[in-house]
Amino acid sequence: MNHEETRITLRLPTDLHAWLTAQAKDNRRSLNSEILHRIEGEYRAAVADTESP
Repeated sequence: MNHEETRITLRLPTDLHAWLTAQAKDNRRSLNSEILHRIEGEYRAAVADTESP
């Protein structure tokens, strides 16, 4: 699957950044991959909700 990408600057509260960084380490992902994994999961759930009868 080929995806186009857009680079953004994201500002996070320090505590949220620290938590995401720890989650990424626990899941053996980069911080970027952890954020994408979480957003994509929410996205898939939202799409499934709109597609279900």
